[in-house]
Amino acid sequence: MKKKSVMHYLINRRTLLWIVQLMVTLMLIIALVASPQMSQADRALMVSVSIAICAGVLIALYFWVIRPYRRVEHMINLFLEGYTLSGLDSTTTTISPLMERMVGSVKTELNASHLLKLSKRQAQFRALQNQINPHFLYNTLESIRSEALVAGLDSVAEMTEALAVFFRYTISKVENLVTMEEELQNCNTYFRIQQYRFGPRLSLDIQCDPEDKEAIYRCRIPKLTMQPILENSIIHGTEFKIGAGKLTVKLERTEDRLVILVSDDGIGMNEATLSKLNENLDKSGLALHEQKDESKGGVALVNVNNRIHLLFGEEYGLHVFSMPNVGTDVQIVLPMITSDRMVIGQEVL
Repeated sequence: MKKKSVMHYLINRRTLLWIVQLMVTLMLIIALVASPQMSQADRALMVSVSIAICAGVLIALYFWVIRPYRRVEHMINLFLEGYTLSGLDSTTTTISPLMERMVGSVKTELNASHLLKLSKRQAQFRALQNQINPHFLYNTLESIRSEALVAGLDSVAEMTEALAVFFRYTISKVENLVTMEEELQNCNTYFRIQQYRFGPRLSLDIQCDPEDKEAIYRCRIPKLTMQPILENSIIHGTEFKIGAGKLTVKLERTEDRLVILVSDDGIGMNEATLSKLNENLDKSGLALHEQKDESKGGVALVNVNNRIHLLFGEEYGLHVFSMPNVGTDVQIVLPMITSDRMVIGQEVL
């Protein structure tokens, strides 16, 4: 990258103008104490020129240094109030080379497109770790299903088929948006698999206003937004409950938002655990890549929340409500999107 001129930086501009101002001041002093041989007209001319140059330097100081400095200061204040650094791109000057490097580093760390790429790569890498060869997996499951049907083991055949459908949805094209209807179908597939384990102990109820159903089911959301939350509700809520457990998915919409409430009537969580979980959900998208211990509960929720932040912004995401021995509600707030084409930084998904 071509090195910028030193005059690009405000600190250098100010220094140059102060040097010129000092030189003109010295000229003015010399003119005032000049020898008697200098005519009165020449002395007056020198004083006038010096004053004009001083005035010019002061005007240049305002337009060349002070006003750009205030513009940069305004952008920094906006950033501190929660806005992005994109406005600094249109600013032609910065205070110093060091500050320019600092802004560049911060923009790199906070760039949503960059974080989204990291998130995609991590999701793809994890899928590759678990999938071995997807075609081999699907073919093997189909062989097991065929053998089960031949042997008359209908329940094993049905479970194998459900598992194949679930893996096909989960592994392929992890970065795409899907319709709410597709995501709910995957949730039902996952629930079928869990029912072979829990039997009648577990039930799932999906609630949606009939008038809004068509619009909500066409809405596009990130793939695997709801299934990890259902899984979390079963593992950390219903599984430890004595007796039957019920999962409820409630779908609502406003003019520009989709609200999903995933509820369970499990063991719930205490106030300290709930507070810590919501604190993790409030962290920036970088938390996804800085997560050190994935054995702790709530990682699935954090992953889903960070993907939503990266795609749509931090005004959307998850929040958890819970009471011990009553149950847990996970609220997901998303924008109402009916097209899978959306711009993230320089990318179109």
